[in-house]
Amino acid sequence: MFVAPPHARGADTQDPEEPLAGRRLDRRRDLAALALLAERTRPVSSSQARVLPVAPPLGDLFPDGSLRRGTTIVVRGPGRGTDVDRVADGSISVALALLAAASGTGSWCALVGLDGLGAVAAHEAGIDLARLAVIPRPDVAWAEATAALIDGLDLVVLCPPFPPRQAMARRLVARARERRSVLVVVPGRAGWPEPPDLCLSVGEARWDGAGTGEGFLSRRRMTVTATGRRSAARARHHQLWLPSATGPVADADAAGPVGPVGPVGPVGPV
Repeated sequence: MFVAPPHARGADTQDPEEPLAGRRLDRRRDLAALALLAERTRPVSSSQARVLPVAPPLGDLFPDGSLRRGTTIVVRGPGRGTDVDRVADGSISVALALLAAASGTGSWCALVGLDGLGAVAAHEAGIDLARLAVIPRPDVAWAEATAALIDGLDLVVLCPPFPPRQAMARRLVARARERRSVLVVVPGRAGWPEPPDLCLSVGEARWDGAGTGEGFLSRRRMTVTATGRRSAARARHHQLWLPSATGPVADADAAGPVGPVGPVGPVGPV
């Protein structure tokens, strides 16, 4: 259920209550282990900052040019919200890109419910793996696990494995606001019942590099639209390469050429 960097657990001792490889899942024990991780990774001074950085190509999508602490962001793609759609339509790519700059400056991040996401994909998105906790299959305890991570980490990306109830979603949003964390939700087919502070909508994505059938897909161009509440009420549009030819997110010139459309699916990093 739970994967964490070794130094987050303590270098010289092994907590007998920590989940180990091959040990059967135990809800109470595993949630206690998450709470311990949250306590050990709790920011000391950086939490006083009002915002967290984002990669420059993403800055135009946010009113402050940064991630505002205590907010909830929903990332939606043009698909139907299934696991396959979320990979193919670029919504997971956008969610991962939001973590890169913050993790590179010392912020702890977590991924909940992204079953099948590999370390290579996270690394190519620019995320510091030494500051990343992953719960790929949280099962029915997904909301409790997410709440425990929000308590001590700066950014948490959540792909709910089950349709969330409104009361459950409202509690997670309120917890992120109280703890000054950023909650990024990539909803499934059932959606996310609680209005977010900001919604990033991914438009149609086009792959470049396939040529007329030869070659390899090298980059994906997409339009991302940001809408939200208060200072984010005015819609913002930005074109991105995600992934770019070098991996991380990059600006896409609206007037630049776009190569032939390649097959969309589990090709290249998500």
